[in-house]
Amino acid sequence: MAGYRAEDDYDYLFKVVLIGDSGVGKSNLLSRFTRNEFSLESKSTIVIKAQIWDTAGQERYRAITSAYYRGAVGALLVYDVTRHSTFENVERWLRELRDHTDPNIVVMLIGNKSDLRHLVAVSTEDGKSFAEKESLFFMETSALEATNVDNAFAEVLTQIYRIVSKKAMETGEDGGNSAVPSKGEKIDVSKDVSAVKKGGCCST
Repeated sequence: MAGYRAEDDYDYLFKVVLIGDSGVGKSNLLSRFTRNEFSLESKSTIVIKAQIWDTAGQERYRAITSAYYRGAVGALLVYDVTRHSTFENVERWLRELRDHTDPNIVVMLIGNKSDLRHLVAVSTEDGKSFAEKESLFFMETSALEATNVDNAFAEVLTQIYRIVSKKAMETGEDGGNSAVPSKGEKIDVSKDVSAVKKGGCCST
């Protein structure tokens, strides 16, 4: 389409990070999730663009820096249901995430490789139970079979949008609208409104 500029075609842009041990399938989840726009029905259609950051293997060297987390308003914390050690490390990843991000960040715990049922080392119940204890969302996915991949990303983005909308409404009730982001406006996450303007990206 002549003159089409995709960067102008969204109302919000949310940065979401993928974290978890090496080999759990983070990059496969991302490649399965090829569409990066969601329309959430409200009074008018709101278009949300997701900027999803992948670790690009840095996690093997413990080289993930605060820059990776900066500005993130959502995270998918991924473990491999066939490797219990990757589930044991979830706590450390969560601690690191919380040390570097806003307290309102939306976190989805993902048990990936659910297609390998005969090799499962981490039960669904254990995943759910940890997620409940830490107030995380939870889903089991299979990047191979494309099970729940779209659902996981969509749920994270929907929850982020709910937080943004709620903050905007609360501010509106106080008579001001300073927290209501205008199109393309940069949002300060430290002010409790979880949205970000687009910046650099992604895996190399």
